[in-house]
Amino acid sequence: MRVAFLSCFYPFRGGISQFNASLYLELSKTCTVKAFNFKRQYPGFLFPGKTQFVTKDDDAVPIESEAFLDTANPFTYGRTFRAIRDWKPDILIISYWMSYFGPSLGYVARRMKKYCKVISILHNVIPHEPKFFDAPITKYFLSGCTGHVTLCDEVSGDLRKLCPRARETTLFHPVYAHFGERIPREEAEDILGLGHGKKNLLFFGLIREYKGLDILLKAFGQLGEDYQLIVAGEPYGSFVKYEEIIAASPARDRIKLFTKYIKDSEVKIYFSAADLVVLPYRSATQSGISAIANHFDVPMVVTDVGGLRQAVGDSGTGLVAPKADEESIIAEIRKYFADENLRALCTGAIKAEKERLSWGTFGKRLLDFADNFYTKQ
Repeated sequence: MRVAFLSCFYPFRGGISQFNASLYLELSKTCTVKAFNFKRQYPGFLFPGKTQFVTKDDDAVPIESEAFLDTANPFTYGRTFRAIRDWKPDILIISYWMSYFGPSLGYVARRMKKYCKVISILHNVIPHEPKFFDAPITKYFLSGCTGHVTLCDEVSGDLRKLCPRARETTLFHPVYAHFGERIPREEAEDILGLGHGKKNLLFFGLIREYKGLDILLKAFGQLGEDYQLIVAGEPYGSFVKYEEIIAASPARDRIKLFTKYIKDSEVKIYFSAADLVVLPYRSATQSGISAIANHFDVPMVVTDVGGLRQAVGDSGTGLVAPKADEESIIAEIRKYFADENLRALCTGAIKAEKERLSWGTFGKRLLDFADNFYTKQ
C-alpha cells in the first residue's frame, strides 16, 4: 500500500512534527510511505516562538521528505496537489490542528479525494484560543476528506458539531518513545541545578494562556518547603505576568525556570527529575504531554477539561482536579503525595497504558479504518 503523508516533518520542530515522525516510522513497517512537507509552515510574523526549526544539536527524527507547500503562497497549493497525485498513493493522510492551515490543506484534500482516500488526523477541530473564522475554514478542510481520525472524544464531539455526518473514528494518542530512557533522578537534578530530596512538580510544554501556568504558580505558593516546581517550556507571548506572580510568591526560591524550547535530547532530563507532572489547563483537547509522561512513568495531575479526564483520570495514570483553580490543584497534589498506595496504583496504570497505546496499534487501526472506504475514480 502506498501512503502519502502531508504535514510538518523535520526540520520543523514541535509536538505535531514529533507525532508525524513517529507515525511515519510505524506505517513504514508495512507500507510504502512518502512524506510531503511544508516549504513554509508559517510566515515569521505569525509565529510566536523564537524559531520553527530544530537546531543542529537536537535529536529530532530526521524524516526524509519533499517540501512543496507554502501555506502563505496559494501558487504552491496546486504544485503540492500535483506532486502527491503523480506519486499515485492509495491513501493520503493529513494532520490538522488549526484553522490557519484550512485553505492550503483543504485545497489539496478536496482535489486528492478524486484519486485516493483522504484521511485526516484531527489534533484539534476548534483551536484552544478560538476565532470567529475557525468554523467555516475548518469545515472547508473537513469536507475535502474521506474520513477523520480524532485523538480523544472531545475532538470527536467538536467534529460532529461542525459535520454531523462525518465518518470518523477515535484512536487515542500513542505513547512517545523517541525521547530515550530515564536517567537517575539525582543526575537529572544535578544537571538542572536542583536541590535533592524534594517533591518535584513539573510544568512542561509551550507556555500559553490556556495552559494555566499562572494558576499553578499561585497554587505552588501555598505548598510547603518540601516542594519544588520546575517550569520547562518556551513562552508563546509575554512572560511578564508570570514573572510578577513569581516575584510576589513566598515560594519563589523553589520555582526553577527553564523558559526555552526544550530539545528532544533534553526532554528525558526534566521527566527523570519529576515526581508529578501538573497540567492546570483552562481548556484542552488531548495533550501530547501525557504521552511523554507515560513514557517516563511519571503520573499526572490534570484539570477536568477536554480529553484530559479520559486520558488520565479514566486510565488511572493520575488525578483530575474538578476545576482549573488554585484550591483544586493544591488538593490533588497533596492527595497524591499523601497516599503511597495511590502512587503505586498510578504507576501500575501507566505500565498498562503503555502496552495499550502503542504506535503499532494506532497504525494498524488507522489503516483498518481507511480500508472501509472506496476510492472515487
